[in-house]
Amino acid sequence: MNSLRPRVIPCLQLRNRSLVKTRRFRDLVYLGDPVNAVKIFNEKEADELIVLDITATSDGRSPNFEFVAEFASECFMPLAYGGGIRAAEHVARLFAIGVEKVVINSAAFETDLVTRAASEHGSQSVVVSMDVKESFLGGHEVYVRSGTKRTRLDPVAYARRMEEAGAGELFVNFIDLEGMQLGYNVAVLAEIAAAVSIPVIGCGGAGTLAHLRTAFRDTGVAALAAGTMFCLHGKHRAPLISFPTPAEVAGLRV
Repeated sequence: MNSLRPRVIPCLQLRNRSLVKTRRFRDLVYLGDPVNAVKIFNEKEADELIVLDITATSDGRSPNFEFVAEFASECFMPLAYGGGIRAAEHVARLFAIGVEKVVINSAAFETDLVTRAASEHGSQSVVVSMDVKESFLGGHEVYVRSGTKRTRLDPVAYARRMEEAGAGELFVNFIDLEGMQLGYNVAVLAEIAAAVSIPVIGCGGAGTLAHLRTAFRDTGVAALAAGTMFCLHGKHRAPLISFPTPAEVAGLRV
């Protein structure tokens, strides 16, 4: 944790051109227009934004470059995009339309795309997404393809492998906690952050500012991301975009 101000990042999920939200990678609900959400996060002074098309790979789709360009043009903060990125030309085209970082998940495990992208564009622009699931025996394993395909690698081993491949940052999302608002998996995040020298972004489980404060204090991650906490409100999970004030964000490391 080198930066003075904590990095807190909204994470938006897309299905094609729609803003959606899931719980534990299931129970998908429609929230509205992602472009409007981007505009609101601009107004609320979010420092960064992660946008993931969560069905692109499973549907066999490439990134919708026209739509990515549309919301990238409205985004006044650094934008990371993931979903359907399988080839070097996808990476180059995304950078050309205004994306600052690419988020690579399945192709990071199945191909050498991370190494190629890092070589061509620099590691700082390549984020590897790790979807982590608890096993029956109490350990944890990384899954790909929207949490449906096992890698048979534990998170620490996978994190080290991706760092060696050229990743500049790791986005670690916990399938069992995603959308549940019960707090981050502090123990596993701490193990991953201690095992690599590149920044780690924790995701999955945030429900309160206290959850963020605890994770910053106890894990060593460089940043924390959240979706449900910033997109849904109340016990009925009503769509509502929110984000902490700059003062609240700054206070997360006090």
